Amino acid sequence: MENIAPTKANLISAKSSLEFSKQGFELLDRKRNVLIRELMEYVDKAKSIQDKINKIFSEAYKSLERANITIGIYEVEEIAMAVPEANDYNILFKSVMGVEVPHIYFNKEDIKPSYGFYKSNTAMDLAYKDFNEVKYLIYELAELENAIYRLAMEVKKTQKRANALENIQIPRFKAAVKNISEVLEEKEREDFFRLKVVKKKK
Repeated sequence: MENIAPTKANLISAKSSLEFSKQGFELLDRKRNVLIRELMEYVDKAKSIQDKINKIFSEAYKSLERANITIGIYEVEEIAMAVPEANDYNILFKSVMGVEVPHIYFNKEDIKPSYGFYKSNTAMDLAYKDFNEVKYLIYELAELENAIYRLAMEVKKTQKRANALENIQIPRFKAAVKNISEVLEEKEREDFFRLKVVKKKK
C-alpha cells in the first residue's frame, strides 16, 4: 500500500477502496449490534428456563428421596428402567443474520406411566411427573444454549472483521489517499510554476 505510484488512477482506486471499506464496516457494525441484541434475548430466556429447572429439579429430587425411603432404592431403579427413552422431539434450524440456530419442536404430553402401580406410590408418581416436566425444560434450555454459543461465535467473528476494517484497512486507505493527493497537488504546483516561468520567458 505504501509503494503505490502517485497517479490519478491509483488515487481513484484508493478512494473507492476506502469508501467500500467504510460501507463494509457500517454493515458489520449493524450486524454485530443485531446479533448482540438477539444474543441477550436468548440469554435472558435461558436464565428464566434455568431457574424453572432448578426449582422443579429440587421438588423432583425430594419426591425421589421419599420414593427411595418408602418403596426402596431397588424398586425405584426397576421402575426407572421401565421408563422409555425420550425421542419425542425434532430439531430444525432457522437463520438469524446468517447464523443457523436450532429450534426444537416437541408436543408436551401428560405422563403415561409405563410401570405398574402395585409397587409404586404417590411419591414415585410425583417424581416421574416432575422429571417429565424437567425433560421439556431441558429441550428448551438445550435449544437456547446452542443458539447462544453459535451467536456468540458469530459476534466474535464479526467483531474481528469490523476491527480489522476500522483499525487496519480504513486507516491504510486514508493514508494512501492523503499521500497520493499530496504528491499530485505538489506536482500540480510544480507544473503550474514551470508553466508560469515558460510564459515569462516567451
